[in-house]
Amino acid sequence: MVQVNRPGPVAAIVVNYNAASHLPACLRSLAAEGLDQVVVVDNASCDDSRLVAEDAGVVWIDSGANLGYGRAANKGAADPAVAGATYLLVCNPDLDVKKGTVQALAAWLDSDPRLGAAGPRIANPDGSLYPSARTFPDLVDAFGHGLLGQVAPRNRFTRRYRLLDWDHGERATVDWISGACLLIRRQAWDAVGGFDPSYFMYMEDVDLCWRLGRAGWQIGYEPAAEVVHTQGVSADLHPYRMLAAHHRSMWRFAWRTSTGARRAALPVVFVGLMARLGVVAARRLLAGLGT
Repeated sequence: MVQVNRPGPVAAIVVNYNAASHLPACLRSLAAEGLDQVVVVDNASCDDSRLVAEDAGVVWIDSGANLGYGRAANKGAADPAVAGATYLLVCNPDLDVKKGTVQALAAWLDSDPRLGAAGPRIANPDGSLYPSARTFPDLVDAFGHGLLGQVAPRNRFTRRYRLLDWDHGERATVDWISGACLLIRRQAWDAVGGFDPSYFMYMEDVDLCWRLGRAGWQIGYEPAAEVVHTQGVSADLHPYRMLAAHHRSMWRFAWRTSTGARRAALPVVFVGLMARLGVVAARRLLAGLGT
């Protein structure tokens, strides 16, 4: 891990939903980074999350309802506790942030004024790479990935979309980075208005990076920074609702970003998304019946 000095105030915004079993490790790892402030925005959890946050001495914001990821993060960013932050670290509660990660991300942002946000290498609990840096897929790649990704994860459409043939050990500017953990310049956040609250879950990170790009900001991937992410801790509590939300968000992003002749292909995209939703839901149901 690269050792650098932290160049500016950093505040973390942790969006939590019934993740009390993972939140302590996340907050410990953030505390080790020496952040200026840590805020937990809770989406109406019914577990012991609040006790965990109180024990850790962080700022607790009760959203009063399950707002979804982006709206909850926006609520945290608007809190006076983070008003003085130069950078906002937006992250999931099921992360283990490796030492030096925040400093490395902040140092890159501080050294390059064109960079609006940067994300770390994300590892699965078994140490394998989660491809968190990706391209904006065109309609062909999106359609191919959507239909084949579940049965042939190394198909050429998915490889292009997830940059699977690229060396993820190199720092680079990319189209978008995962919202599971990203450091964003407060100036850039304010310029685009944060996350679009119309996305309940999923694709809010893609949309954010797309809008940052349109506003003239670059997006960075920094493998010298690393987090370990346990996938689906909150989403698995309501799997079918989350599947529907994911596909609804994909449709929303396709509708927003398609122009000209590509817009004429949107009915085909919609049919493909509905077919994909049916396949993914059926596979999950069958997997549950088999356990």
